[in-house]
Amino acid sequence: MSYVEMPGAKVPIRMWADPATVEDVALRQLRNTATLPWIEGLAVMPDVHYGKGATVGSVIAMRGAVCPAAVGVDIGCGMSAVKTSLTANDLPGDLSGLRSRIERAIPVGRGMHDEMLDPGRLRGFTATGWDDLWARFDGIAEAVRFRQERAAKQMGTLGSGNHFIEVCLDSTGSVWLMLHSGSRNIGKELAEHHIGVARGLPHNQDLIDRDLAVFVADTPEMAAYRNDLFWAQEYAKYNRTVMMALLKDVVRKEFAKAGVTFEREISCHHNYVAEERYDGMDLLVTRKGAIRAGSGEYGIIPGSMGTGSYIVKGLGNEKSFNSASHGAGRRMSRNAAKRRFSTRDLEEQTRGVECRKDSGVVDEIPGAYKPIEQVIDQQRDLVEVVAKLKQVVCVKG
Repeated sequence: MSYVEMPGAKVPIRMWADPATVEDVALRQLRNTATLPWIEGLAVMPDVHYGKGATVGSVIAMRGAVCPAAVGVDIGCGMSAVKTSLTANDLPGDLSGLRSRIERAIPVGRGMHDEMLDPGRLRGFTATGWDDLWARFDGIAEAVRFRQERAAKQMGTLGSGNHFIEVCLDSTGSVWLMLHSGSRNIGKELAEHHIGVARGLPHNQDLIDRDLAVFVADTPEMAAYRNDLFWAQEYAKYNRTVMMALLKDVVRKEFAKAGVTFEREISCHHNYVAEERYDGMDLLVTRKGAIRAGSGEYGIIPGSMGTGSYIVKGLGNEKSFNSASHGAGRRMSRNAAKRRFSTRDLEEQTRGVECRKDSGVVDEIPGAYKPIEQVIDQQRDLVEVVAKLKQVVCVKG
């Protein structure tokens, strides 16, 4: 489908979804977003759903302003994937051992490494910029600087919620590695700090929704946020890079006889801000639950833990600000999913996948998400499919 245009107070709302299928509370958020004085455009992806502070699946283009809640609290959250030389025939019938070794190598949930990892000991890891990242830590918000040790130990860890590590097969039987994570606790605390600062600024007091409080250009508050935002986005990218290096190492050891090789890694943020130019204007484009899909750019659109994912290539559609969805998108809240589904449902919906099937991840059951095939079909003018993946191992926090 192409987009549906809905009227908005200051800009129209371009929606790559059927408005009738979007929750009223999410539509209200989007209409509120369209009232912001600084907004120049609003695009909505097919995985749209209500989010804390701002709508998940929204792409907001503003001139001289940025809304921290429209980035979200997991700054820089995103995906990484890599195709391997392995095929389905190389995999053992019982994948529980592989899953266990991944979980031992990469801390999940609230877990962290015992000490900060030395990137020089990670095979294939390019440490360019690593020392500079940590040298700049003293320049981030004073309120979170006491978290440096924790941030260092959480580098290269998964977290919980919808974050995951997967071993997948594509339609030709090739094995892929894929993971989803962000800036961990340090990103969350930076985001919450700046959202609080923005809410207290005078120019935000008359907004229709104070959750949409913004920083404006040429102010100390904007400068401080941009500094911390870009630092956290870099932390998130390194976090995924370190995890992928650890995951590759597990796979090398597990399949040593096969002599595993890896193709070039694909990586993309989906909670972030970028400086981009459209219609002759320099804009700050915020993607919350959306990936950049410029012409020829590779991206990753995952489904739920039992349904599969897509590797895509962007078509460069400027109507969406060169964006596409970040996943399937939830169709019910976590609490609603826990009320609706049981562990037996989880076992049934993840049949054939080596993964957790306990009550702690029922809220991540495939039935709580929109059908990924439908979401892909709704953005055929935004991306083309390069590969469809189906997970055989899924590690959750």
